[in-house]
Amino acid sequence: MRRSAKIAVLSCGRCKKIAPEYEKLGPSFNREKSVLIGKVDCDKYKSLCSEYQVSKYPTIHWYPKGSLKPLEYDGPYTAQVFVEFVNAEAGTNAELVPTPSDIVVLTPENFNQVVLDETKNVLVEFYAPWCTHCKLLAPTYEKVATAYKLEEDVVIANLDADRYKDLAEKYEVNGYPKIKFFPKSNKAGEAYKSGRDLDDFINFINEKCGTSRDRKGRLNSQAGIVSSLDALVKEFISATNDEKKAVLSRIEEEVENLKGSSARYGKMYVKAAKFCIERGEDYAPKEIERLQRMLKKSIHPSKADEFILKKNILATFAA
Repeated sequence: MRRSAKIAVLSCGRCKKIAPEYEKLGPSFNREKSVLIGKVDCDKYKSLCSEYQVSKYPTIHWYPKGSLKPLEYDGPYTAQVFVEFVNAEAGTNAELVPTPSDIVVLTPENFNQVVLDETKNVLVEFYAPWCTHCKLLAPTYEKVATAYKLEEDVVIANLDADRYKDLAEKYEVNGYPKIKFFPKSNKAGEAYKSGRDLDDFINFINEKCGTSRDRKGRLNSQAGIVSSLDALVKEFISATNDEKKAVLSRIEEEVENLKGSSARYGKMYVKAAKFCIERGEDYAPKEIERLQRMLKKSIHPSKADEFILKKNILATFAA
């Protein structure tokens, strides 16, 4: 007979400190059919938490197979100890699975190569493993890294400043966490003075790096828009069919002067203009509708980026 057990977290806002450690349990036991890992939001399901006499947060309960009488967990709130506890109670032999991360881990060996690269904008968190504020920031900082993982010239990194004290001191790190921004134009670095909520980081990076991401890493409606082409696109829209070709030539000339990502987007403008000439004035709105349908499907993030950029640029031709 299959053995069944589960461990549940009955949580509130104060449980943010242990959330990153607890979340590592799921991947560690996903191959163990006899163990289920769950959690309950006591703010949302107050009656359920009251039924099980939960009066403090966080509360962690272990439920053996066939029993609703829990064993209350009272050990350290670390992923490794959680795994050891479940193994002991369930008779399993699972190991802690490392959590994939989009954060670039810095060391003295790769610091200069990554941070001082003048083709990259780099945000660096100097942290200490024992620092409570660093632990609280960790889930948010990971989301920042995930949001920008497709941006080739944006790097979200961190350095264990407690382990590499000399390197931290070189950049005047005297408290944790210390966050510094190293843009392409200033490899001496500058202090990050914005807030530490996810939206604060997103707004900062979009402003400083010229990116257009939202908190989930999706491109927003401004992604791909090149302001220097706005006037030419307006001329293109109002021009007759014969005149459009002349405006297209001017757009191509302007695009040749663009650099970096703007040059890439400019080529998309040229392609959109050519298709508008070849396929008629209905091309832009019809193609936007098709792209919107595609974006509702499950597609790879890089493909979604491509579709959103195309849609945004086409929208300027459909205005």
